[in-house]
Amino acid sequence: MNTRAPVLAFDADDTLWHNETIFEDVHERYRQMLSQYHDAATVDRTLFATEMRNLELYGYGVKGFTLSALETAIELTGGKISTAEIRQLIALGRDMLAHPVVLLAGVAETLAALAPTHRLLVITKGDLRDQERKIAKSGLADFFSHTEIVSDKSEAAYAAILRRHAIAAPGFVMVGNSLKSDILPVLALGGTGVHIPYHLNWEHERADPPTTAQGRFFTVETIRDLPDLLAGLGAHR
Repeated sequence: MNTRAPVLAFDADDTLWHNETIFEDVHERYRQMLSQYHDAATVDRTLFATEMRNLELYGYGVKGFTLSALETAIELTGGKISTAEIRQLIALGRDMLAHPVVLLAGVAETLAALAPTHRLLVITKGDLRDQERKIAKSGLADFFSHTEIVSDKSEAAYAAILRRHAIAAPGFVMVGNSLKSDILPVLALGGTGVHIPYHLNWEHERADPPTTAQGRFFTVETIRDLPDLLAGLGAHR
């Protein structure tokens, strides 16, 4: 391994494997379930507001989403939601937790190409047990020297990870699909961010691209573009 190469950290959901597509499928079924009470826009708006209100207590992930979906359904139906429908919502949450891990195109071969020359980490947020399951089922765990599962991806959380692993921010590159969670906090610490957009983006994760951090913020179309980008960065350091 090249000790001068930057340490690479990867987000998990929607960077290494598909995740938001699972939520969107459940959202569509949820809208259909409540369509006799409210239009889709009202359902979406109310559910999102409930999720944001509960975020500090429940955190991120399927379990928190399911609890917020149940609360919203009770609210939007005026308490008329049936026991059968509540069971259906619980079953949807269980199915989400058991969903197969489907890697994005190019992930396995790109990590295999980078692992011999770079120290690789996973930094993901959400429910501990669910994220551990997905990492184990992904077949990618052996590529990473460490896995960090955090409750939120704040600047303080990244700073703690860098201290824990003795990583200097200028030698740290975070790769992910969320500008808000994966890129902006790392740039604020002096690290480098590589944004790989995913075709779906939860409203809470939306943010404007940075207007500063020239030479430390990059966007690539797919993870397959990452080795060439890193080679270019190395040539200019």
